[in-house]
Amino acid sequence: MSELSPESPTHSARPTIFFDGVSSRRRQVTLALGDALEIVEEGGAPASWAYADIRRADSPAGILRLACTSAPSLARLEIRDAALAADVTARCMRLDEHQTSRRGVAKIVGWSVAAAVSIVCVVLFGVPLAADRLAPLVPKPIERRIGDASEVQVKTVFGGKACEDPAGKAAFVKLVNRLRDAAGLDDDAMTAGVLPTSVPNAFALPGGKVYVLKGLLDKAENPDEIAGILAHELGHLKHYDNMRGLIYNGGTSFLIGLLFGDVTGSSAVIFASRSVVEASYSREAETAADTFSIEIMHKLGRSPKPAAELMFRITGKEGGGLTSILASHPLTEDRLARMTKEDRPASGPPLLTDKEWQALKLICGSGKI
Repeated sequence: MSELSPESPTHSARPTIFFDGVSSRRRQVTLALGDALEIVEEGGAPASWAYADIRRADSPAGILRLACTSAPSLARLEIRDAALAADVTARCMRLDEHQTSRRGVAKIVGWSVAAAVSIVCVVLFGVPLAADRLAPLVPKPIERRIGDASEVQVKTVFGGKACEDPAGKAAFVKLVNRLRDAAGLDDDAMTAGVLPTSVPNAFALPGGKVYVLKGLLDKAENPDEIAGILAHELGHLKHYDNMRGLIYNGGTSFLIGLLFGDVTGSSAVIFASRSVVEASYSREAETAADTFSIEIMHKLGRSPKPAAELMFRITGKEGGGLTSILASHPLTEDRLARMTKEDRPASGPPLLTDKEWQALKLICGSGKI
């Protein structure tokens, strides 16, 4: 132990508390200020802290709490005597060396802001660009697996299984196949069905899966209305919009979660799943799908206007109250005007006979769902 000079303070007027960092026992000690800070406990082994190793620790007002870099990490010394605290502080030239300076705080804030701006830029520009490039490159087997997983969730939400009336199913398959052939989609694994729910909805899933909900059939007045909407959904398939949405929403959600501290990836899964069910596409994707629908209907010698009338009938009368895909991007007057402008007299045969249309309307049975 260092030898003390006669004027060296050796005791505090108020108790000095010491925790040795090894046990939780609270010890009352005295201090001696010599070449090092000597911590003396009656009946215990003394401890010596070099002044250069002493650092200030967080403490309440009126207490100087110290730690030592050469002592156990949990060791703490609490000085309650103001005069002794001032004397110790004067000897510890590196007391606050570990504290963040104003310059350090500014540096941390600056890097944090730069990181946040980088993430925002990636969300706004990088992820959409990556989604555009990657969506067409996703292998078909992987896309089908994603579609299968989505299909299970969708069927659970919308009635459990597809409607199976043989005549109605045959009519629906015929309608979808005519649209698929006209669209040039060569996916032999493409499936389609009608789900028994009153929600007026239609959507396409990854892997060539197309579904209409019975609520949409109930509101349709002729096959051309359903055909135009199905052609619109086939347009999303043709342009890989659903895969692009999954990649975009999943990547964006992960980055936003990273920005706000959610690194579990749970939000990415939630947003990705929601994007499949809601199929909320960008304005550009919707416009492109409308164009695709118009072209297919013209190729079949039918008018695209009936589909616009059906969508307007739904969104115009019932507005934002719908929990449907059609309600997620309501038909504007401009959109209706565009399809009306593309209206042409029918030059091709009906897509379904009257008997087939009636069978399709009853595909889920005659009862109300």
